[in-house]
Amino acid sequence: MGESMKGMTRTHYCGHVDESLIGQTVTVMGWVNKQRDVSSLIFLVLRDRTGIVQAAVDKNSAFYPASKNIRMEFVVAVTGKVIARTPENVNPNMPTGAIEIEVTELRILSEAEVPPFQVADEGVAIDTRLKYRYIDLRRPEMQRIFEIRHNAAQSIRRYLTEGGFLEIETPVLINSSPEGARDYLVPSRMHPGQFYALPQSPQQMKQILMVSGFDKYFQLARCFRDEDLRADRQPEFTQIDIEMSFADEENVYAMAEEMMGRVFKDVLDVELPAKFPRLTWHEAMERFGSDKPDTRFGMELVNISEVVKSTDFQVFAGALQNGGSVRGINAEGCAAMPRKQIDALVEVAKHHQAKGLAWITLPEDGSIKSTISKFFDDDKLREIAAEFNAKPGDLILLCADTNKIVLDALGAVRTAAAKWKNLPLEGFNFLWVTKFPLLEWSPEDERFYASTHPFTSPLEEDVALLDSDPAAVRSRSYDLVLNGYELGSGSVRIHRQELQNKMFEFLGFTKETAAESFGYFIDALKYGVPPHCGIGLGLDRIIMIMTGADSLREVIAFPKVKDASCPMTHAPNDAPADQLSELGIMKIAQNDDE
Repeated sequence: MGESMKGMTRTHYCGHVDESLIGQTVTVMGWVNKQRDVSSLIFLVLRDRTGIVQAAVDKNSAFYPASKNIRMEFVVAVTGKVIARTPENVNPNMPTGAIEIEVTELRILSEAEVPPFQVADEGVAIDTRLKYRYIDLRRPEMQRIFEIRHNAAQSIRRYLTEGGFLEIETPVLINSSPEGARDYLVPSRMHPGQFYALPQSPQQMKQILMVSGFDKYFQLARCFRDEDLRADRQPEFTQIDIEMSFADEENVYAMAEEMMGRVFKDVLDVELPAKFPRLTWHEAMERFGSDKPDTRFGMELVNISEVVKSTDFQVFAGALQNGGSVRGINAEGCAAMPRKQIDALVEVAKHHQAKGLAWITLPEDGSIKSTISKFFDDDKLREIAAEFNAKPGDLILLCADTNKIVLDALGAVRTAAAKWKNLPLEGFNFLWVTKFPLLEWSPEDERFYASTHPFTSPLEEDVALLDSDPAAVRSRSYDLVLNGYELGSGSVRIHRQELQNKMFEFLGFTKETAAESFGYFIDALKYGVPPHCGIGLGLDRIIMIMTGADSLREVIAFPKVKDASCPMTHAPNDAPADQLSELGIMKIAQNDDE
């Protein structure tokens, strides 16, 4: 009864043994989920990725002594006849609870030490889970997530292949280029002192594929960004990368809507609407204070600048005099929100550069209370409340500052208030956000940067504004948003050489610096470029939302933690001195006193 599997091949997965197999002999293999010693029998509950099944070892069996020493997480193989449990022994909480396997042969394939936590444990600290990720991934919930991820990826591949797209791989070792997030750099041994970059996305490569005549391309591409992490970010992630020639925005919208509809139907049996709603970036910001709004609930922003324009309240008056605005949201039913929670919302606003929040409450008794009652009488407060269609039981939160600060702050406060209220946020609300600003002004650098990347085309009617009012130029770009998360973004690309050169020049590139960073791409534009557009969608975020996970860590097999390290492999780690020497890199000693 050693570890050899000779003559013992698995015939069934644990979760597939059911009443249709009663009377048949089966072999199952898996991990021991539970061992119970009950007088004349030892029960072994075996687990694999399909489920669990119970096997029973009789005391007269030759395998009885060995089975008494089996512990949780041992890997075993059992052969035996499938029998029906007696009615009183049926386990209704177990999918295979109507049957069990009467063991005729048992082999211990691998022993296990006591694990740092049990597979069934809930509430294990995330650092512990990730350090022992191989234990964590045995949990049925984790295996469900990765089965959904697999099924979604296969559905995407099928849909795009049926639509005439070709899956083409692009390089992982590329050149570093300015703009965008910080690159991960890889030193070159063959070219001392020079570096490759890991791609933030295959942007330039997929556009060159369009120049090459591959009119429909896709790839489930690995991408890398050296940026601060949060729940919906990881340093390496998977992007559903798609590009099409001789196409425009409408083609992308139609393709993505149909693809998402296919995936959600295939994987979750959920029907999505054939068309997703659309908002321009300006409309989304005005209504929700966010370019990725969660539209499953209301609390839309209301501009009350006109209502309070004659006020002596300096916070409001100062904002209006400086070209800003006074806006707010109605947190319906939140009049009884504790002061501690309101203070927490104030901190959310301050985190987004606002100086604070004012609020008006309408208690159920019909009265009205406010932190600004010193400056506004009850009639004026009720006039303000009427702008929000407020009723008894509601809480109005107000912010005054520059438009950007007010919109950003209230957008975040809106989301935080909805979480406090614990709204029943169900379903999948997709939304297109379109016509983003082409450029963003950096006060620190006193220059414009591309809002997405330098290859995004401006709206034709706005091209002339590049010289006269660049901040007003809108782009032919679009984001796909789901339940408050940006799933991905795309755009119609610049395909005319003269416009691309103008864009580089506007962003501060000389001919020499543009050639240094994008020379091969600029050269490609000289040889006939079809109009083209595309989109990159985050597969990890899609799976996170589909599975109801609260972090990307749950849907990536071996993720990183907040400081971009891996608790299991201890990456990043020190490299040997001789390897660094080969790369022409000198290790800098750390001074503990600094």
